[in-house]
Amino acid sequence: MAEILFIKTSSLGDVVHHMPALTEARKARPDAVFTWLVEEPFAPLIALHPAVNKVIPVAWRRWRKSVYVPATLGEIADSLRDIRAHRYDLIVDSQGLLRSGIFARLAHGRRHGYDSSSIREPLASLFYDVRHRVSRELHAVERNRILSGLSLGYSPQGAPDFGLTRARLAKPDGGFAVLLHATARPEKQWPEKHWIALGRALARENFDLVLPWGTLDERERSDRIAAALPRARVPDQAPLDVVARLLAGARFVVGVDTGLLHLAAALGVPLVAIFVGSNPGLTGPIGYGPMAVLGAEDAPPSVEEVVDAVGKTTR
Repeated sequence: MAEILFIKTSSLGDVVHHMPALTEARKARPDAVFTWLVEEPFAPLIALHPAVNKVIPVAWRRWRKSVYVPATLGEIADSLRDIRAHRYDLIVDSQGLLRSGIFARLAHGRRHGYDSSSIREPLASLFYDVRHRVSRELHAVERNRILSGLSLGYSPQGAPDFGLTRARLAKPDGGFAVLLHATARPEKQWPEKHWIALGRALARENFDLVLPWGTLDERERSDRIAAALPRARVPDQAPLDVVARLLAGARFVVGVDTGLLHLAAALGVPLVAIFVGSNPGLTGPIGYGPMAVLGAEDAPPSVEEVVDAVGKTTR
């Protein structure tokens, strides 16, 4: 029985974009044991994927803020022991960063990754035993699928399957919509006044609105938008598996290019994607539900365009 380690640590959108590769790998290697090394906030979501046997959480983002604190050093040592506890038949690093390359080098097994021309941080390719060339012009989902196929010895076929289903996580409520205004990159944000105008238009259509958040700044923005709307609420912060169930229960989702939007697409929830500072051809949402992708880098859509897209998507 083969033991295979996949390394895709962050961010949420990247993690979601790697899920089809796991679904496909399971079909190609039905008897294999698949382990996924990922940043700790994403571990509850990864555990929902039926192809994943084990999750190894790491906390690189948290560790680097207090790397010399004894408690942090203890956590790092524990995680390194977990990473090195098994000898894997294959290790696939689809993250392509120096930190993920270091994790790959620390693990025992034959290491696969992108070659220096295919990777975000070319020096990371030095950590791999086998290097694969995969075009950087492809969508992230396809890059992950191709790399995994080359590493495990199969060719990706058909449409991406994220391994998650809306029906498995929640019964669609039909009475509320989720607005995903938050993104870690300011250039991807849609103006706050646009969200308020959109929310008022949706409230007139008898939709309750939910505005999730991840950081304190995002919480404050959610609060400001919700305060200006008649039918909006800001939920408590919750683990990603709980948030996934919230998205699965929504009538539809409207959001900027952020991880939760990609998760909603993976679940098949009807959605409208708003692109402002990124290229939808490379990182746009992929899923099987009704979907509209509006805007492009430096060309955001208007409120009217989004309202019209919601109407068409939810018919």
